[in-house]
Amino acid sequence: MTVPGRLRAADLKPLWTELHRRFSAGAHVSRVTLRGLDDDQRAALADLLGMDRYPPSTVPVAVARLDAVLLELTGSDTRTVTEEICGPIGDRARDRRNQERERNALWKWLERHPVVTAEPALLGWVADVRRQGLVAASVPSTRALLEQALGVLAALPSDGRPLASFATGVLGDSHALDDGRRLPGLVLRAQAALHGAEPPRDARERRALWESAGVECDALSTTVLVAGLRPLGGGVLARALRLWADAGRACVVTLQQLRDPPDVRLDAPEVWVTENPTVIALAVRRFGDRCPPLVCSSGWPNSAVIELLREIGRSGTALRYHGDFDGEGLRIAAYVMAKTGARPWRMSCGDYLAALDAAPKPHPPPGRVTEAPWDDGLAQALRTHDAAVLEEAVAGALLDDLKAASPTG
Repeated sequence: MTVPGRLRAADLKPLWTELHRRFSAGAHVSRVTLRGLDDDQRAALADLLGMDRYPPSTVPVAVARLDAVLLELTGSDTRTVTEEICGPIGDRARDRRNQERERNALWKWLERHPVVTAEPALLGWVADVRRQGLVAASVPSTRALLEQALGVLAALPSDGRPLASFATGVLGDSHALDDGRRLPGLVLRAQAALHGAEPPRDARERRALWESAGVECDALSTTVLVAGLRPLGGGVLARALRLWADAGRACVVTLQQLRDPPDVRLDAPEVWVTENPTVIALAVRRFGDRCPPLVCSSGWPNSAVIELLREIGRSGTALRYHGDFDGEGLRIAAYVMAKTGARPWRMSCGDYLAALDAAPKPHPPPGRVTEAPWDDGLAQALRTHDAAVLEEAVAGALLDDLKAASPTG
C-alpha cells in the first residue's frame, strides 16, 4: 500500500502517534483524543477530515470517520494506514497476558521441581523468591539461574572441600559462588529456609551456612556416630569399624576418614538410621556385640553423616530412617531421605498416632510443621494434635525392631 505524502506530514504526527499507542493496547478503539494541538496541527486535521473550521486544541476523533476518509484516499482502514506510517502495531494486553503466563509457569515449575518436592521446607524459599519477582532480566534467564541454584542444592552437603573447588565441580566455574553474586544468595536463602533460620546477614553467617552444608568445614571435627557396622573391606576404616562392633561399642567416624576410599560394603540387608544418639546408646547397652548396624544423624546431619549413608547405599544396603515426630524432625527426615535414598522407619501417620497415645504426657508442641513427602497425612496430624513425640519416647518399639534384625534375634 502506498500512503499519500500528505498523510505523512509532520502536522499529522500527533494523530498517528496516538492511534498507534491506542491500537497497541490490544483493546477495541472507537475514538482517540488529541491534546495540545498547535495551529498548524489543527489545520492539518481539519483538512484531512474535511472540517469547515479548525478544531479546538483538544479534540476527540472518531475512528469510524477516519476509516471513511482513509478508505477513499488509500483503500485501507485507519489501523492499516497507522501501521504503515508508524510501524507494526503490537498488543500490550496480549504481551502482558503472555508474560504473566510465562511467570506463572516458571513459579509452578520451581514449586514442582524434584529438589523442592523432596524437601517441602523449600516451599518457603520458593514463596520468598516469587514475592521478590524475577531474579534476572527475563523469565528464561531467571529459570537458568534457578536451575543452577537447584543443582547446587542437590549437590549439598559437600565433602568439606573449599567453596571454589565445590563451585568448579558443580558449576564449572570457581567463582560462581563468590560473595556478591545472585546465585550464592539464592542458595544460602534456600539453606536458611531448610533450617528454619533467617537468611544470612553478613559474611560470618554466610560462612556458617556453607560450613553446615559441608563446604570448607573441618574434616576432623565433622563426625558421624555409628554402632554395629562391620564392613567387608580390608581398609583401615573397615577394620577399625569391625573392631568396635565386635567390642560392642559405638564409635565416631570423621569426614577425613571418609575421604579415603572407605569401602563400607556390608553383609547386611539394612542399616538403621536414628536422629538421636540416645537410641544408639540404648541399642549398644541392650545388644552389645550383637548390635545391628546403626548410624545416627545427631539432629541435622552433617556432611560426614550424608557421605557415610551414601556410601552404604551405593553398596546396595537399604537405609531405614527414624526421627522425632515434630516439625524439625519431619524436615530432617525429608532431608536425609532426599540426600541418601533412605526409606522411613516407623515414620507414618499411624505410627505417630500410636506413639502419641503411648508416650508420656504432656506432649511438647511440634513447632513449625512442614509436609512429609513420604506420608500425606502425617504433617496434618501433627498440626491437628499440636503435639510432638520425640524419638526417645518410642525407643522401646525401635529396639524391638532392632532385636528382630540382631544376628541372634
